[in-house]
Amino acid sequence: MRNVAWIHKRWDKVGQDDVVTTNGEQRFLAHVQRNPINGKILEQAPLLGVSDWWLTAGALFQTVWNVLERKDPQTGIRDYDLFYFGKDTSYEAENEVIVRARELFKDLGVEVEVRNEARVHLWSEDHFGVPAIPFTSSTDAVDHFAAKTCCFAVTSDKAGTLSTYAPHGYEDLFARKIVPNPVLAPQDVYETKTKRWSAQWPSLIVMPWPTDISADEAPSMSRGGMKS
Repeated sequence: MRNVAWIHKRWDKVGQDDVVTTNGEQRFLAHVQRNPINGKILEQAPLLGVSDWWLTAGALFQTVWNVLERKDPQTGIRDYDLFYFGKDTSYEAENEVIVRARELFKDLGVEVEVRNEARVHLWSEDHFGVPAIPFTSSTDAVDHFAAKTCCFAVTSDKAGTLSTYAPHGYEDLFARKIVPNPVLAPQDVYETKTKRWSAQWPSLIVMPWPTDISADEAPSMSRGGMKS
C-alpha cells in the first residue's frame, strides 16, 4: 500500500491532551476521536469481519474542521462512511454486510454507510452515465475523492491498534485549506461540495479548480463512484 502513514495506538488511549502533539498523525487521530461516534465505529468495525475496511470521508475531515472551529465534533456530519473491499461483488453479499452493520451500529444514533468499493463500478455507470474502471482497493477509492484535503482513512484491528491512510499528508487539513483533486470528480461537483462546506465551516480556504487541465486530462467519471 503506497503512501500510508502508520500510527499504532489504542483508540481509547488517544485523548484531548494529545491535540498539542507535534506528530501529524497523532494530532489527526486525537482530533478525529474527539467525535465519540468515530471511536465507537473504530472499536466495533472489526466485528464485521470484512477485508480492507476503513472509516473515511467526512467522518474524519469534517470532525477535524469542527475541532479546529471549536464546534461540537459531530456538527454537520451527514453520515459515517465505512469502505471495505470484498471479493464477492454481488448485491446480495454487500447487502448482507450492510444488514450486519446496521445491527452492529444501531445504538450510535447515526447513519453508518457501508459500501463494498470492489463493486462500485457495477452501478456507477447507471448513476453517473459513463463506463467505470474498477477500484483496486478501498484506499484507491479514497484517492479519488473530489479534494485532496478529504483523502483520509482510519482502520483498526481487534486489539484496537489504529492505522491511518493520508496520501497527501495533514498540512492542508490543519490549515483548513481545501485543495482540488482533479482525477475523477468534475469541476461542478468540487464547487458544489466546497460551497456547502464553506457555509458550514466558514474558516475554510477553498482553492480554485485548476484551469490548466487539458481536455484529455479532465476527469471523466471513469473510475468508480465519488464520495467525500
